[in-house]
Amino acid sequence: MRYRVVHHTSYAYGAPMADGYTVAHLLPRPTAHQRVEHADVTIDPEPDERAERTDAFGNRVLQFGVHRAHDRLDIVAESEVVVDLPVPPAPGEPWEDVVARVRALRGPDALAVRPFAGASPFVDLAAHGAALRALAEAAFPPGRPIVDAARALCAHIFATFEYDPTFTEISTPLSVVLEARRGVCQDFAHLAIGCLRTLGLAARYVSGYIETEPPAGEEALVGAAASHAWCSVWVPGQGWIDFDPTNDHLPAHQHVTVAWGRDYGDVAPVRGVVIGPAVEQRLTVAVQVTRVHAEVR
Repeated sequence: MRYRVVHHTSYAYGAPMADGYTVAHLLPRPTAHQRVEHADVTIDPEPDERAERTDAFGNRVLQFGVHRAHDRLDIVAESEVVVDLPVPPAPGEPWEDVVARVRALRGPDALAVRPFAGASPFVDLAAHGAALRALAEAAFPPGRPIVDAARALCAHIFATFEYDPTFTEISTPLSVVLEARRGVCQDFAHLAIGCLRTLGLAARYVSGYIETEPPAGEEALVGAAASHAWCSVWVPGQGWIDFDPTNDHLPAHQHVTVAWGRDYGDVAPVRGVVIGPAVEQRLTVAVQVTRVHAEVR
C-alpha cells in the first residue's frame, strides 16, 4: 500500500520566545517492509540552524534551532511511503527457548537485540516488574510458541484496558495505567514491552502512524488522529514482529513506521526547549494518513 502522511505540529506562545531548540523524529525510516518515496519537514519561522543525523537505532533525527524572537513554531512533516502488506508470521519456538536465545546472543546480534531486553526510563521493571509479569502470565503458559503468546498478550491488553485520551500524559507511570486499566497507545505499547521484557524477551517501542481515512465500509483505527505507537517482539529466524495492542493487530498492518527505540523517550516525535518569559504555551497536533493506492507487483 502507498500512503501519504501529513503531520502538523504547532506551538503558540503567549509572548515572544528569545531562543528555541528542537529535536524531532518525523521522517519515516526505510525498513525491510517499507520504502520511503519522499519525506520532508517544513519549519516556520525558518530555522537559523538545521541538521539531520542518524541515531544509535538507525532512526532519522532532525535537529533545528530558531535563535531569534518568535511567538509561534509550525512544523509540517510530509511523506509518501510504500508499505508491504504483512505476511502472517509462523508461530515460532516456545517462548522459554527464545528467552534462552536472547541471553545467549553475542557480538553484533547481541548489540542489535539485547538493548531491548532490559529496563528503560519509561519501562521500569524494578518498580513494576511483578505487576507486568502477572499481566503476562495468562498469555505465556509453559511451552507456548512465542508468536502465539505475543498475539494472546496483544488481545488481552486490547480486551481489558480502555483507550482514554484524557486519562494519561507521557509522564504518567505504568503503575497508574495498570491500576486504572486505561490509557493511550504509548501506554499500551509500554505495557506490552514491559510484559515481554520482564519474562526475558526482547521488545522494542515503535513510533509512527496508522491510516486515518480507511476505505469505504471500514472503521478508522484507534489512535489514528495523532502519531501512533506499537511494539515489536524479537523472534529467532523471523526477526522483529510488529504488533499493536491498541487495535489488537498481530502482525500490525495499515501502519507507517517512523522510528523505534527502547521506549517513547528514544523516539518522541517532537521535543525541545524555548527560552523566554513564563507564559502559556498552546500545542496543537494534526495527523492525516491517506491511502493513495495499492502497489501492483
